[in-house]
Amino acid sequence: MPAWFENPEFWRAHFSRLFTQERLESADGEIAAIEKLVGLRPPAQVLDLCCGPGRHSVALACRGYAVTGVDLTAEYLAQAAQRAEAAGVTPQFLQRDMRSFRMADGFHLAINLFTSFGYFRAIADDAKVLSNVFRSLKSGGVFVMDLMGKEILARCFRERDWMESNGTLLLEERIVDEDWSWITNRCTFIDDDGRRDFSFSHRIYSAQELRSALLQAGFARVSIYGDLHGAPYDHRAQRLIAVAHT
Repeated sequence: MPAWFENPEFWRAHFSRLFTQERLESADGEIAAIEKLVGLRPPAQVLDLCCGPGRHSVALACRGYAVTGVDLTAEYLAQAAQRAEAAGVTPQFLQRDMRSFRMADGFHLAINLFTSFGYFRAIADDAKVLSNVFRSLKSGGVFVMDLMGKEILARCFRERDWMESNGTLLLEERIVDEDWSWITNRCTFIDDDGRRDFSFSHRIYSAQELRSALLQAGFARVSIYGDLHGAPYDHRAQRLIAVAHT
């Protein structure tokens, strides 16, 4: 059976929830923060790993970077291409599995944002992804990751939630297991077309666990922050941001 992240219907059903207009419009500000955080300027070559519908790829291309966006979901890549065409930019979009994508010495910067990591049951697959990124970066390259860290999730964890938007009711249940290393989300959408059920799960990393994984992949130095503006990773952190240097 295909994994949940290989199911196009999952991404179709979750699009409006994942990519609100506010979130789409926030991409340029997030790229500006990353530029300041890592000291990068165009025309550097950038890998947007798990680029989805291309919000960050397009923002980067509009700033003058040479961008390669990689994702597994064909429908999202088609949307990314449309968004790029509307913006008058030409990033390259590739449909690839991040466990196998590698472009040796191809990039000055790689980004993996919005908790787009840890989807695989085998932790060795996560290690393979990090190794691929390391080998895809030029000497002196930087990798920026943005996740919902384990510490943050523990602070704000809710077992069940529901919300209603545009006539669709969403019910969600979350289950943490395997000694707080894995989370499973069960979602039910109810609207005029009936009921749709989905389940998705992923590994959850603490700051120390992510740092260790990056160092084991070959990165020489890893800095941890609580947001893209470089805030401390403390009890007020909103995200787990890792900046790994080759």
